[in-house]
Amino acid sequence: MKKILMVDPSKCTGCRTCEMACSLRHEKVCSPLLSRIRIVKFESRGENYPHVCSQCAKPQCLSACPQGALQLNTATGAVVIDEDLCTGCRLCITACPQGQIAMHPEKHVSFKCDLCGGDPVCAKYCPSGAVRFTEVDEFLMAKRRELTVRQRHVS
Repeated sequence: MKKILMVDPSKCTGCRTCEMACSLRHEKVCSPLLSRIRIVKFESRGENYPHVCSQCAKPQCLSACPQGALQLNTATGAVVIDEDLCTGCRLCITACPQGQIAMHPEKHVSFKCDLCGGDPVCAKYCPSGAVRFTEVDEFLMAKRRELTVRQRHVS
């Protein structure tokens, strides 16, 4: 069963633990700049939104790379970047409709969420449960509930 990262912004406290865990796992340093998950803060509304790669069903980044540096990990469903093949052309960055690919400031290669090989640390260490790694069916059911609640409030 395929699993995905599910985000509940209403639970996000803005602590950035997910960013620190991610950068520590991938880069061995705690740096939001090097994290594959980003907390977007809406100061005026007092809201925080964990922004993660949705691992698109038809990833535009995958077909945009002329070097073949992006590959689909069939076990996790994540698109992963082979740093040895990446030339830093940024075509994958411009192709991503969600803005989830970044340029590594030191290595000058693209980087993005790879679901930590199937055990994402952002979800594992999120203290509030705002980021969870869950099966697609559970995600869909949560979305249906959310839409139903919204429709009832509008009526």
